[in-house]
Amino acid sequence: MSFPLLTATAALPAIGAIATAAVPAARRTAAKWLALLFSLGTLVLAAVVFLRFEPGGDRYQLTESRAWIADFGVRYELGVDGIGVALLGLTALLIPFVIAAGWHDADPLETKSSRWRPTQGFFALILMVEAMVILSFVATDVFLFYILFEAMLIPMYFLIGGFGDRAHAGTDENAAAQRSYAAVKFLLYNLAGGLIMLAAVIGLYVVAGSFSLSEITEARANGSLEMATSTERWLFLGFFLAFAIKAPLWPLHTWLPNAMGEATAPVAVLITAIVDKVGTFAMLRFCLGLFPEASKWATPVVITLALVSIVYGALLAVGQRDIKRLIAYASISHFGFIILGIFAMTSQGQSGATLYMVNHGISTAALLLVAGFLITRRGSRLIADYGGVQKVAPVLAGTFLIGGLATLSLPGLAPFVSEFLVLVGTFSAYPVAGIIATSGIVLAALYVLVLYQRTMTGPVQESVRSMPDLKARELAVAVPLIAVLIFLGVFPKPLTEVVNPAVEHTMSDVQKKDPQPEVEAAK
Repeated sequence: MSFPLLTATAALPAIGAIATAAVPAARRTAAKWLALLFSLGTLVLAAVVFLRFEPGGDRYQLTESRAWIADFGVRYELGVDGIGVALLGLTALLIPFVIAAGWHDADPLETKSSRWRPTQGFFALILMVEAMVILSFVATDVFLFYILFEAMLIPMYFLIGGFGDRAHAGTDENAAAQRSYAAVKFLLYNLAGGLIMLAAVIGLYVVAGSFSLSEITEARANGSLEMATSTERWLFLGFFLAFAIKAPLWPLHTWLPNAMGEATAPVAVLITAIVDKVGTFAMLRFCLGLFPEASKWATPVVITLALVSIVYGALLAVGQRDIKRLIAYASISHFGFIILGIFAMTSQGQSGATLYMVNHGISTAALLLVAGFLITRRGSRLIADYGGVQKVAPVLAGTFLIGGLATLSLPGLAPFVSEFLVLVGTFSAYPVAGIIATSGIVLAALYVLVLYQRTMTGPVQESVRSMPDLKARELAVAVPLIAVLIFLGVFPKPLTEVVNPAVEHTMSDVQKKDPQPEVEAAK
């Protein structure tokens, strides 16, 4: 039996979570270093997965299959395709930065409302989320994926509700109430979607007689499995609703601004840059792979909702007074682009959507973590409480600017490539949708540049006059992320050559071909 590399990659952070939680309470620093070392070890294994993956090889590689719940046909089946390996790499890359950025976020507080902040538990929960997300990207058994899809909600609930942002306007009691509200709202929204998905998972098993993704898609391809049109559409809706909540797609998005606003900046990165990608990834793997005809049937509605998300999220970002909520609404707009690219059902659109998942994760992490450093220094999330920061902390302001420019997809930075591909792929199939989506670019420039102007330029406010610049640990977080944004902005080939073959398989599943440009014959 070959070495189970995918299992090892997911198991290492899970083992790290247990080891970190077991560190004695008095040895907080040791727990932090242990968590960081396990996350770096996971990154090494993820790099091995990336290097061993052959873009021109089988659709699912490094496969593992073992009996799990044999009486119900549930198996422990893993396999990674080009889309999964890209997102697995994103997850493993970001977690060490999340841990380093949150180095002091769970240190004990002296206030009565926060009598204890278990440092070990904070970092253990982060590692546990990493393990579940990695497994979800490589699970090829539908029931196994569902278990992971739901289980990751539990550690996220405690990270949001138990370790909230200290820069909260109001009393400690009010801050605790807001955190509790955000955590419960996050949990209820996602649990509701998960319960609907569970019914669809059971329905799929009744129809197909299997939970194996490869078996079901193969049976559909060779004609041995036929679904009634109405059955396929209902099952599609059950899966899609759960994924749309996690994505998050308008109008199922309202939990995200609360969760990101009340969580610490590293946990907010965990939410929008990593966990939410499971929703968009699952649309590609399960909605399009299992229900191709229903996906094409739902395309007009999904594209409309994606366009609303793009414009609505950007407009609300423009009007925000809270830095983290502004980034949250910007993320809703970006997820609209991702879903638009997926359901445009062109190779450029889906390649762009996959790249967008990766690039959005890196750019949002860079912007949000630097914003977290800024907020920690001033003790406020309100934009109005800042001004002139670039004069007293130029490195902080510079890294914040680059993160913001990446968010608005400036050419030369990684998100530009993905956003360009999404728009090209959308315009070739749905010209009107492509034109409407471009308004999101204009609005992104508005909310990013206005945010920078109000916080970093102008007269130096007295409250920021003594603000220190980025320190060594913070530079170790910001600089590598910016370097990756620049590298992938000028040389995206390492990702595109891995992603494109997987997109071709997805296009084959839905039996779609790229529209051919109309060329007027020369007279």
